[in-house]
Amino acid sequence: MTIDVPEAYHRALDDFGALVHRIGPEQWENPTPCVDWDVRALVNHVVGENLWAPVLLAGGTSADVGDAFDGDLLGDDPIKAFDTSAVPAIQAATGVHALGRLVHLPFGDVSGREYITELFADALIHTWDLARAIGADERLDPELVEACATWFSDAEPGYRQAAATGEHPQPHSGTDPQILLLASWGRRA
Repeated sequence: MTIDVPEAYHRALDDFGALVHRIGPEQWENPTPCVDWDVRALVNHVVGENLWAPVLLAGGTSADVGDAFDGDLLGDDPIKAFDTSAVPAIQAATGVHALGRLVHLPFGDVSGREYITELFADALIHTWDLARAIGADERLDPELVEACATWFSDAEPGYRQAAATGEHPQPHSGTDPQILLLASWGRRA
């Protein structure tokens, strides 16, 4: 990756958060490009990822947490829930030893670098999903798009095998890196 992984994650999560702050009261039930998720479910997913990050980057496991991060994590103030969850996630990801840690995921152990890269990619792609759902500017940070595309070119076969992405549509324009990246994640831009 051509950019510092924790910095890329921080920037992508900041971009997602900026959109969270723009969600109107009537937009929480808008559909998103993520199958079966409305805006509220999408933000809830990212909040869940944020809550997991400090636990997993400290060496914790899913058994340590149990079902504490299941269900509705947004409560009556979804924006506050996002903001409150993002700060410790970023702190954990930018910690001195975060990249070198062994992270225990349900499907196996990965390096902290790999886990934070996955968080970055998730935040970046979901930024586009949220922008599309609320009618905001869908243009992603080109430097982050390039970094994600570089990483995902090697990771994509594993994601496809695990059915973690949608079908790979043929993009209308093969020249725009963002359209190509989104298509590789099963998005139709």
